[in-house]
Amino acid sequence: EAHLPYVYVFGGGHVGQALASTIALLPVHCVVIETRAEALEGMPETVEPRLTPIPESEVRNAPAGTAFAILTHDHALDFLIVAEALKRGDTAYVGMIGSKTKKATFRNWFLKSAAGSEAEFARLVSPIGGDTVKDKRPQVIAALAAAEIMTALVSHNATSSADHQIPHGRVMAG
Repeated sequence: EAHLPYVYVFGGGHVGQALASTIALLPVHCVVIETRAEALEGMPETVEPRLTPIPESEVRNAPAGTAFAILTHDHALDFLIVAEALKRGDTAYVGMIGSKTKKATFRNWFLKSAAGSEAEFARLVSPIGGDTVKDKRPQVIAALAAAEIMTALVSHNATSSADHQIPHGRVMAG
């Protein structure tokens, strides 16, 4: 279990619950982070619930290569968490639920008030799960987002592994 990649889901509302339930079926360590205790009730037993008044601090302490899915009940809180995640250079995925308007609003705030860069902002996936399937049901968003997250984790892990491999062509004398 220690070698499994981490997925941090911020928000335990309808979509957060659906995403946690979907992610719980996959070979990852899923952590759901919430500010509201009642939103953590009913999580699958393979999910690690974390109740905290300052969820953005969880981003700082997450392992390298973590995937972050941000879908809290509060746009301002989403923005703080996303900004913290984008400032890290070692994430596999940073995704935020929302509309094109929410993404544009976040971009303006991130570049001006959070001292973020265009390169950092470009790593944000929003809306999570893409926008080709026009279905707002939590289970559909969760399925699409889970596939997107797994793809990002596999890609990130392949890139990280390639960075640490010994060059080919060396032959050991024996």
